[in-house]
Parts: sequence; C-alpha cells; structure tokens
Amino acid sequence: MRRGALSVCVAAWFAVLAAPGAAPSTVAATGSALTARDNSLIAAVNAERALTLLPKLRLDYRLTHAARAHSLDMLRRDYFGHGNFVGRMSRFHVRGAMFAENLAWGSGVMSAGSVLAHWISSPTHRAILLDPHLHRIGVATPIGAFDGFSRATMVTADFAG
Repeated sequence: MRRGALSVCVAAWFAVLAAPGAAPSTVAATGSALTARDNSLIAAVNAERALTLLPKLRLDYRLTHAARAHSLDMLRRDYFGHGNFVGRMSRFHVRGAMFAENLAWGSGVMSAGSVLAHWISSPTHRAILLDPHLHRIGVATPIGAFDGFSRATMVTADFAG
C-alpha cells in the first residue's frame, strides 16, 4: 500500500528578511547538482504555471540548498513538517519579499506527476504553485527510510518572490 502525506500547514508568508528585489546569488555547482527527480518536478511546476500564463520559476540554488537540508533533516529525524521555515531561509541567505513552501512524502519513489497532482488538488498548495508574486524555486526529492518504510521520497519545494 502506498502511503504519503501533504503538509497541512503549507503557506508560509513572511516579511522581508533582506533587501526586497535582491537578486539571488548562485552557489558553485559543487554539491548543488539536481537529481532527475528534482528537474522533473521543477519542469512539472513550470508546465502547470504555463497553463495559467504565468512565467516559469527560476532555479535558485540557495532555495535548493535550503530545501535539500530540510528534506534530509526530516528523513534523518523521522518527522514531517515545516519546522523553523524563517530560520532556514535566513540560514541559507535567501532574499526576497515573500517565501512559501510545499511539502509531500510518499512510500517508494514518487514521480513529479504524482507530487504535482497532490499539490494541484489542494487549494492551499495550488495557490502557492500559481502565485504570480513568486519567481524562484528550489526543490529536493531525496529517498530514504521514513515512517517505517525502507524507501520513501521526501519532497520539499521552497519558493521566493
């Protein structure tokens, strides 16, 4: 039986942590390579945005590092939740006027299509995906033991505008 969950407390909007409009800084490629699952999820999110004539989200490596750290922490510590989202954005020096996060997990390997289908069916998750004020994305989709399953995909998608 496939199990999974979506985050219940999804939307996290916060005041400016740094200068609004500051351009994201890219991080050296070392340790920041995206997996095929990560790339597929970003492509799926951007395809959904295109259906509503919204621009594509740009990849932001600071958001990617924050998302990866959070997904790995949830796998290591066996919990599912947003945690200290504001602190994480600050720790990874993410800049912007607003931030949001979508989470998901499922047993086995989750496809981008299944993650997106869950998010689109949830009004709160959908609102984040289609928010015209969000311009950047970072995702992580690591696989590890979680909640009694030997293989589970832990998805974090962080957004900034």
